[in-house]
Amino acid sequence: MSQSLPHRAPFRADIVGSFLRPVTIKNARLAFAVGEIDASQLRQVEDDAIRASVEQQCACGLHVVTDGEFRRAWWHFDFFDGLQGVERYESEQGIQFNGVQTKAHSVRVVGKLGFGTHPMLEDFRYLKSVSGDAVPKMTIPSPSVLHFRGGRNAIDSAVYPDLKEYFDDLATTWRDAIQAFYAAGCRYLQLDDTVWAYLCSDAQRKEIRERGDDPDQLAQIYAQVLNKALEGKPDDLIIGLHVCRGNFRSTWISEGGYEPVAEVLFGSVNVDVFFLEYDNDRSGDFAPLRFVRPGHQQVVLGLITTKNGELENPQLIQERINEAAKYVDINQICLSPQCGFASTEEGNSLTPEQQWDKVRLVTKLAEMVW
Repeated sequence: MSQSLPHRAPFRADIVGSFLRPVTIKNARLAFAVGEIDASQLRQVEDDAIRASVEQQCACGLHVVTDGEFRRAWWHFDFFDGLQGVERYESEQGIQFNGVQTKAHSVRVVGKLGFGTHPMLEDFRYLKSVSGDAVPKMTIPSPSVLHFRGGRNAIDSAVYPDLKEYFDDLATTWRDAIQAFYAAGCRYLQLDDTVWAYLCSDAQRKEIRERGDDPDQLAQIYAQVLNKALEGKPDDLIIGLHVCRGNFRSTWISEGGYEPVAEVLFGSVNVDVFFLEYDNDRSGDFAPLRFVRPGHQQVVLGLITTKNGELENPQLIQERINEAAKYVDINQICLSPQCGFASTEEGNSLTPEQQWDKVRLVTKLAEMVW
């Protein structure tokens, strides 16, 4: 396996995106909430923390960097808040994970969907300005995430009496977002998506049917929405799709291998790269990777867990990569942590030192394997 690190994304050693929030940001957020500092002072603290994080990512051997999602409270809601036609509200309860629940918060569609002057465009421009020779990657939620959790009930029927028009606008909104980030200088964009993992879970599929939806039909719809959003994508823009089973305070929501969606997801969705969680038995085996199309499309195996600080055995990880290579060419495989380290501002149950040890392990293993 002498294939060297590629010079463009995805990289043999890659990352999903979020990092544990530094104490400086946590304290600044608290100070901002009670009016002790203003928005510009908070942003300066975030700027400083992002610059330091980028330096640390590079010091760990990465060729790709993110802003750690340091300006966000949530991996998805903060992006949704900036869309036209979307309204945030305090829901009756939070999202239920395995043994723990998030804060009560959600969004609903109350007007025509659109992508205007989104604040995260400026967030990316700052990341790009401090990335040096590394490739800055932007992470945003996938369009299916906006639809899935609330479904029809979270979409104003007076605005969208016909869901076909809603899905058309959903795709157009993300296509406009993709073009806007490209215009801002982004050449590596990741769509984070919990929905494809829910469609792999027997329990979640049962809930989907109970609310009146067909999980297999939803998979087809979401694939169509994604592909429409990707129409006209510039050739030098790499777009990845991260499939996540839930990541809040080291807990999870869904379980089950990729087989129920593999043929539709890997066989028809036109992203350049799939980021797939494979850090435990909940993710199933590698057999679904047989549907990954040969050639350009890449698979980033999330074999290093972000849910605890225990370092994986390098030999066992190499063996798992070799096992995956039975189903997809080794030159189409890369390595990353299974998810972010802090998909919400609360973060997972490990220390910053353990977090960076995990990142260093990814880069070390990539050098050993490729």
